[in-house]
Amino acid sequence: MQRHNTRFQGFTADTLRFLLENKMNDSKQWYDSHKDEYKRFVYNPFAELTNMLAQTMLEIDSQIITKPSRVISRVRRDTRFTKDKTLYRDHMWIVFLRDKSRMAILPGFWFEINQWGSSYGVGFYHATAQSMAHMRKLIMERHPAFLLAQRYYENQNQFVMGGQLYKRSKAPDQPENIRTWMDRRNIFFECAEKGYKTAFSKDLPDILKEGFKSLKPIYDFISIVAQNDP
Repeated sequence: MQRHNTRFQGFTADTLRFLLENKMNDSKQWYDSHKDEYKRFVYNPFAELTNMLAQTMLEIDSQIITKPSRVISRVRRDTRFTKDKTLYRDHMWIVFLRDKSRMAILPGFWFEINQWGSSYGVGFYHATAQSMAHMRKLIMERHPAFLLAQRYYENQNQFVMGGQLYKRSKAPDQPENIRTWMDRRNIFFECAEKGYKTAFSKDLPDILKEGFKSLKPIYDFISIVAQNDP
C-alpha cells in the first residue's frame, strides 16, 4: 500500500520569482492572469505550513488564531494611508496572533520569506509607548515572568533581541542585561538567515515548531504586558 506523503512540500525559488515579478509588474491585470502561480508557489505552501503549525501554536496559547486566511499576509498592499502606492509586495509572512479586537497590542509569532532570506521569531505586532512603559515597570519589579524570559534569553544563542532603542537610557542605573530590555521603543526576538537553507527545507515546520516552543517564556511575559496594558 502506498503511504501518504505528509512531509512539507515547501517553498522554492519559484516562490521568490513570482513575488519579485509580481512587484516589478505592479499590475492587477498581470496578477490576475498569473493567479494560479500565486496559489501554487506562494499561498498554498503558506497555507500548508500554517496548518502543520496549528496544533503547536494552540498548545502555546489556546487563543491564538490559526486559520490560514487570517494568518497569511496579503500579497497586495494597503496603500490608502501611505505615500508609496506600489500595489504588490515582494515578500510574504505568516503571523500567529490572538484576535486583534480583544487587545490593544498583540504579541505574536511570525515567519517571513523575502528576497534576501527568511526570519522567524516572536515580538509585539505594534507596541505602544504605554505598553513599553508598563513592560519597564514589570521589569523593575522583577516580575517572575520577566525573570523566566530573561533566563531563557540569556541561555540560548538562536534568537537575537531587536527593536529601536531610545537615544537616552530609560534605566541608566540598571545592569546592562536589564537595560537592553528597558531601552527599547518596541521589542522582538528574531532568528534571521541570509539565503534559503531553512526556508526551502522540507523540515521547516519542525524547525519553526521547536523555535516557537522554546520562545514560550518570552511570549508569556509579553502577553502579560499586553493583557495589563494601561
